[in-house]
Amino acid sequence: MYSVVLADDHPLLLGGLQQMLIAAPDFSVVGVAANGRDALCFIHDIEPDIAVLDMAMAPMSGLDVLRELGNERLRPKVIFLTATMTGAQIASALSMGAWGILLKEYAPEALLDCLRHVAGGEKWLPEEVVARAKMSPRLDAFEKFDLLTPREREITALVSGGLSNRTIAQKLGASEGTIGIHLHNIFRKLEITNRTTLAGLHLQHKVMHDG
Repeated sequence: MYSVVLADDHPLLLGGLQQMLIAAPDFSVVGVAANGRDALCFIHDIEPDIAVLDMAMAPMSGLDVLRELGNERLRPKVIFLTATMTGAQIASALSMGAWGILLKEYAPEALLDCLRHVAGGEKWLPEEVVARAKMSPRLDAFEKFDLLTPREREITALVSGGLSNRTIAQKLGASEGTIGIHLHNIFRKLEITNRTTLAGLHLQHKVMHDG
């Protein structure tokens, strides 16, 4: 029997997936989380065989969890659940060693097949997913904006408005240290080093997405 940790911030979907696996004789759900941080704790404490993670959770996304796991010796096989996924996100997931990518619309029918393939050592990467990844052979800083969490995007917008870390902390009801950590993570994800570059990328991203 294979042990599985599930993580998704939509309660109905999470409950449905859990019930499906409870009825499957070859899988055991050993942890259920509504966010990436709790999922990461389960993974460290329980060391499951497989982790099924929602791509877009906040404050820590599925990609963030996989990145945090890095090259840990007992890292589980990670399957991402996603409603929408950009080519950049797919390329990033594959580069970090994701074993499967499952679109949520297909999850009820395909989850068990996906899990069984991955448990048996086979990757689950639908052709449409691979094709989208091939359209993004490399990730530049602009594309990586899609990897930021909602909180990180909020802080990015405030930084781009010229606000200091202290002012942002007061505005968001957080500590200045917390904002500094978020900003460090933003710089790391985008592979940039200063606020001026961040502001320029934010403006470019906003113009592209707002039309």
